[in-house]
Order: sequence, then C-alpha cells, then structure tokens
Amino acid sequence: MSKITIVDYLPEHQPYFEKFNRQWIEELFEMEPVDEWVLTNPGKAILEPGGCILMALYDGVPAGTVGLRKFDDETFEFTKMAVDESFRRKGIAEAISYASFIKAKELGAKNVILYSNKKNAGAIKLYEKIGFRHVEVEAGVYKRADVKMVIDIDKAVKAAYNYGPLVHS
Repeated sequence: MSKITIVDYLPEHQPYFEKFNRQWIEELFEMEPVDEWVLTNPGKAILEPGGCILMALYDGVPAGTVGLRKFDDETFEFTKMAVDESFRRKGIAEAISYASFIKAKELGAKNVILYSNKKNAGAIKLYEKIGFRHVEVEAGVYKRADVKMVIDIDKAVKAAYNYGPLVHS
C-alpha cells in the first residue's frame, strides 16, 4: 500500500513547490508578480514572516505542497496548495490540508483563510468538503480571487483527527 507522509519544507523542496504550483496557475490563470515572488522565494515570502510550508511525499517522492502564510497573530492564509499531476486522486490534497490545520493550530492560528477562483471548481469542492465556508471577498487582495473561504481552527483540527492518522515526520 502506498503511503503519504507529510513533512516540513526544506530548501531542497523549492523546485517541487514551484513546479506543482506553476502547473495549476499557468493552466488556469496568468502568473502574477506575487506568484513569481512566492514560488521562487518561499523562505522569504512564507517562512520568515512566521508561516510554514508542508510537503506531501508519496512513497518518499515529493507529490504535493501547501503553505500557511501568517496573515496576523490569529489568522493564517492557506496558500499555494498543489498536487503534482501524476499524483492526483490519491488522497494527497485532503491529507496535506488536514495536516496544515494541525500545524496552523501549533502556530497559534484561530482561523485559516484562503482565496481562490470559481474556475478552480475542483479545489473549491475539496475546500467545502473539508470544512471551509464561504465569506465575502475583499477587493484588491489578488487579481484572480473571486472566492474567499474561512475555517475555524478548532473545528478544522477536530476534522483532521477524525480523518485518520496523519504521518508527519
């Protein structure tokens, strides 16, 4: 049986973080300057300000990623979640999402928000399934954002533990 392992981001993961996210951004949208900055400088863009990045390994091979960007002392943005095309439909997106909720709680989050676009219908369906709820999108955050969602961290962590064992090393 194949195994999904969730690990903390290391600098050698940057090419995978960039590749996985470029796949969906370039397929559905136009790369924005903020995307280029985050994908090529995840340490400075996400980690240094107090966030984190998780990587999903499938049988030891990098297969997916998600970032938690510190928005303020109680809120983290769930960002740059992507699974490599060759590893989709294996439960990786769900597993890494739930692992990110546990990590967000460890970092002090009370809420996790995300921005998306209606064109990314599959992702929105996943976000709804795992407990995110829709809220009004404020103007000027991202050009392509026409969806904003939020999840209460305590409910999210409870759902994560109900999901099953998450292997995190």
